[in-house]
Amino acid sequence: MNAHGRFHDRVAVVTGGASGIGLAIVRRLLEEGARVLATDINADTLDALRRDEGDAVATYLADVRNEVDVAAMVQAAGDTFGRLDLGFNAAGLGAPGEITELTEENWDLVLDVCLKGAFLSVKHEARAMKAHGRGGAIVNIASLNCHVPMFGGTAYACAKAGVEMLSRNAALELAAHGIRVNTVSPGLTDTPLTAAVRSMPGLEEAFFARIPMKRWGRPEDMAAAALFLASNDAAYISGANLVVDGAWETTGYPDLRPFSEPGAPA
Repeated sequence: MNAHGRFHDRVAVVTGGASGIGLAIVRRLLEEGARVLATDINADTLDALRRDEGDAVATYLADVRNEVDVAAMVQAAGDTFGRLDLGFNAAGLGAPGEITELTEENWDLVLDVCLKGAFLSVKHEARAMKAHGRGGAIVNIASLNCHVPMFGGTAYACAKAGVEMLSRNAALELAAHGIRVNTVSPGLTDTPLTAAVRSMPGLEEAFFARIPMKRWGRPEDMAAAALFLASNDAAYISGANLVVDGAWETTGYPDLRPFSEPGAPA
């Protein structure tokens, strides 16, 4: 533990903490002195995290769609470390399908994980912070798609738009308790969830044509933004949405239909 880091002696929960952006947040928090409870639905990746980081991190198996799991996750942070100061809610997934083809099952899955999961996490993280009376900070991971629609991304875009408004409303309601709530909205980020972009011929180029910085975002880029919003450097920032996208939002989304229609490159 770094005794001189920005988050020395702070306690954090990170949902989706065993892969992608969540894992990058966990590692950056540990580097900067925090004590961390990383949660995920995947037991194998949680075990790998414990092997990599040892006693520096605690892990907890939880499904953010389940309120009992989420409440127990937050309780576990308190039982392990004595309190909760920071919440980072990165659990999420997507299920592609244009409106006329999107199944009710996939709509429910994406909304439940991305939006309901964020709601339940904020609810119980904030309760714990209110209980110890020291305030705190919560950062929710949304997406560029909370502002920019995407062919085949109806459920995901709607869920992430909801996450942004959830953060704003929570910022309004929790400010009196010294709890700040903000959002990070990543653009194209190199995680397991975006592996298909690299594998389909021409798709990466279609994205880069719209991204002025002409590169992928790294999970570490998103972690840096999230930790800034949780730090004392952002002490007067709440209800904000920091878009971290290489200026992509200035140009809009590529037309993805050629990559999803029958006969598309495989």
